[in-house]
Amino acid sequence: MNILEEIIAHKHMETDQRKQFVSPRQLYALVAQKIDEEEKNGLLPNSFRAALQASKIGVVAEFKRKSPGKGWINEHAKASTVPLDYEKNGATALSILTDIDYFAGYDEFVQEARAVGVSLPILYSNFIVDDYQLLQARFCGASAVLLIAECLSKDECRRLLALAHQLGLEVMLTVHNECSLDYAALEPDVLGVSNRDLSTWTTDVETSFRLAEKLPREACKVSGGGICDAETANRLHAVGYQGVLIGECLMRQNDPGLALKAFVHELKPHAI
Repeated sequence: MNILEEIIAHKHMETDQRKQFVSPRQLYALVAQKIDEEEKNGLLPNSFRAALQASKIGVVAEFKRKSPGKGWINEHAKASTVPLDYEKNGATALSILTDIDYFAGYDEFVQEARAVGVSLPILYSNFIVDDYQLLQARFCGASAVLLIAECLSKDECRRLLALAHQLGLEVMLTVHNECSLDYAALEPDVLGVSNRDLSTWTTDVETSFRLAEKLPREACKVSGGGICDAETANRLHAVGYQGVLIGECLMRQNDPGLALKAFVHELKPHAI
């Protein structure tokens, strides 16, 4: 069993356990109440896709404290400070890891970010394999969810994408190689290319360059994984990516927000 298979098996078990504490019906009722309140107050989540399309820099800044491949990245980073610092220092949108066991993330991190005033779109980054997780994402205040082609059959992905949209969530669907390119036909809101092979946890940014010309031209595209310098980001923008997702290289710094500010300063604005 490779690391991805291990994570997926654990995710099914974790989700089943959560349902014992809060049933799907109970969580759906809470989500429905939240949506009603948002509609009354005009506070529906901002669009992840629209933010990327409107931006001249397209940076999705990620809050990630730990990873299976690298261990602790920034154990003491707080969701009540770093995401807001990202927003103040030029992020287009945010990604927050919410997996507990492998990434030391929590749904509460999204809630904490919202509580201190983060208004940017937030991508709920987890290994989604069950409808229940979409309810979790919507309840905690995310704008979009991550679906990973390597984790799901095409039919599963189609069903989860449709349910996400019913809940008012957008979807970033990530592919990693030529074998999963047919998932692009599902027309997610954002099409991501992961430069990380989740079965081995090795990273190669050239993956995004290799796949760039094979992706639908009209898709809103984001490259993520192993991007640590503005020169690479500029090259990715030049071949058609509207955004880049960066996390580890920021989170390893003493001040991730200032690290983002320096990164954004070196980017060349691309045509909208």
